[in-house]
Amino acid sequence: MHDISDLERRGLPGVFVASEPFRDGAQVQSDALGLDTARVFVDHPIQDRTEDEMRALAEAAFDEIVACITGP
Repeated sequence: MHDISDLERRGLPGVFVASEPFRDGAQVQSDALGLDTARVFVDHPIQDRTEDEMRALAEAAFDEIVACITGP
């Protein structure tokens, strides 16, 4: 979240991407930083996924991430 905050301060669009169990923590951290940035949450877990599974996960989230960066 701090990286996204830094990007936003520099005028660069950023999107926070994390797995679902971190949704509440992301909100708490955003509130603490006074940051209202775009967030995309993907399926959990991440740690034990194969490269092919990670690629599929990224591809599934890609359109939403791009929309967050390019949208209003």
